[in-house]
Amino acid sequence: MSAEYDVIVVGLGGMGSAAAYALASRGQRVLGIEQFGPAHSMGSSHGGTRLVRKAYFERPDYVPLLVRSYQLWDELSAAVGTRLLTRCGALMIGRPDSAVVSGTLESARRWSLPHEVLDSAGLRARYPQFALPEDQLAVFEADAGFVSPETTVRAHLELAAAAGAELRFDTLVEQLEVGSDGVHLVAGGEELHAPRAVIATGAWAGRLTGPDGYPIKAQRQTVHWFRPLTAVTDYDPDRFPVYLWSLPVAPGAQRLEIYGFPHQPGEEGVKSALYHDWSEPDVNPDTVRRTVSESEQAALRQLLSGTIPGLAGDCVTSQVCLYPATPDDDFLLGVHPGSEGRLVLALGFSGHGFKFVPVVGEIVADLVVDGATRHDIGFLSPERYAVRR
Repeated sequence: MSAEYDVIVVGLGGMGSAAAYALASRGQRVLGIEQFGPAHSMGSSHGGTRLVRKAYFERPDYVPLLVRSYQLWDELSAAVGTRLLTRCGALMIGRPDSAVVSGTLESARRWSLPHEVLDSAGLRARYPQFALPEDQLAVFEADAGFVSPETTVRAHLELAAAAGAELRFDTLVEQLEVGSDGVHLVAGGEELHAPRAVIATGAWAGRLTGPDGYPIKAQRQTVHWFRPLTAVTDYDPDRFPVYLWSLPVAPGAQRLEIYGFPHQPGEEGVKSALYHDWSEPDVNPDTVRRTVSESEQAALRQLLSGTIPGLAGDCVTSQVCLYPATPDDDFLLGVHPGSEGRLVLALGFSGHGFKFVPVVGEIVADLVVDGATRHDIGFLSPERYAVRR
């Protein structure tokens, strides 16, 4: 069977849209398929803002990827004529021995990233909105900030189409098989074939992996916009940074972290959320509860009342999103073991992946076109979860 396409990208959210653009810009004949509409709100690439930072507490190995991602954010902004990355600074807050503070400092020092350490008095002097206890610290990274996921996805889709990619929306991929001559799919009732394919299906990761399924679970997350008790301008980007705050918990308890963003133009509230909501860590993305209860709003408001008291006003609105998480919270990025290079996986971004979107697109294109990438992604290899027979 001859192939009409060089590569098929399944899933056109953050990662898939970036991959489609990167591949099309290298002259590949690309077909992108998405089960929902463009820049939809059913998965992990919506909500208005995503945090971007380099001093990475999760693992220092990510920092070189972030350095490259920053370059690509700026290139993407230039390509679409819109500033996508707003550098308003970020605060990583917690006790000195918390993973958020100690991990941030480890990455900053290992990679010589500019940063400041602020004690309670220092933080109050600069950002009086934060009620930091005396036993906690804040690490400030001036180069951090936020991007808009919806704007980013639309930009990548538009550029991919302009570079020749064919994009199909509201089309479900029902079947995918890897054969000796490439990858065979059934999508929207049509049989399709290409030498290679990319799976970037987010919370729906398990749908196409069959017996070689990977341990990715969809976590239900809620995000909320609260009306400030003080002037909303107190939370504008020039006066209020993005933040992630590790709150003290009892020994053995699940970690508790809140994060949030500056006020965005045209919005009545200011966005805050739990970094991981452990109450629903394994949901079906097709049947997940997509309404938000008043008790969920009240629980976060209570946390804000003791940390950023001016944000503990009425909840204006809330949304549900999904974190497709691996057991180790690291990404699943690389060639599918046993596919002989025909299938590339970009999955399991575990709630902290969007800042990597442009570099993931570049890496996927490297793997599809060249069979290898200059980026060090060994620690993200799907091999670590490969089914052994």
